[in-house]
This record gives sequence, structure tokens and C-alpha cells, in this order.
Amino acid sequence: MPPKNQRISEQEVLRRLREICLWLPGASETVTFGHPTFQANRKTFAVLEEYKSELSICVLAGKRMQGVFLKDPRFYRTPYIGNRGWVSLKVHGAPLDWREVRELVVGSHALATDAALRARA
Repeated sequence: MPPKNQRISEQEVLRRLREICLWLPGASETVTFGHPTFQANRKTFAVLEEYKSELSICVLAGKRMQGVFLKDPRFYRTPYIGNRGWVSLKVHGAPLDWREVRELVVGSHALATDAALRARA
């Protein structure tokens, strides 16, 4: 963990996010719209993006849970896909808790892959 006054680099965030994401079943990394994107069964479950100078980790929270996350100032509705239940966690809003990031990513992976399986049925 970097000292309190030092910002974690985008490369370090991506390295740690990649470790979490690629550990999940069927996960792969690609680039969409210039952003590192993690998918399983061709369904996106995590994105590292910068929007309006804010580096963020984007995950699928689901429409029912999105409001819970949006009460926390570290999160905002993901641009363009927020209407589908996506939230973005500000990387530099507060020190990142990587256990929390892992839980968010695992939950997002489950939602995305479950939706993909239901669509095939």
C-alpha cells in the first residue's frame, strides 16, 4: 500500500485488478474504447477507465443494488452503461481496499456470467 499522500499509479491499479480478474473462471482481458476490459463468456464484468480525469474501476452491481453503492461518495453511476446497473469506484477518492475491490469484481463476474447463461437458455 502506498504512503497516505502518494497516489497509486494507473499501472499498479491495472496490475492488481488484472490479478483479481484473470483468476476468475473464463476471464480474459481485452481493450474496449481504449480501456482495459475484463470479460467472461464475452460479457464484460470489469473495466479500468478514466472519465473526466477520474481513474475508476467499473463493475456491474445490478439495477437493484446500484442505489446502495451510489449513496457512498466513492462511487458514481458509470457513464453510458449506468442505466444497466453499472457503478464506478474512484481509485483516488480514498485508499483502495483491495479486498473490497475483489468482492466487487467477483460479484460483477457472477452477475455478467449468469446473465450470459440465462440469455443462452
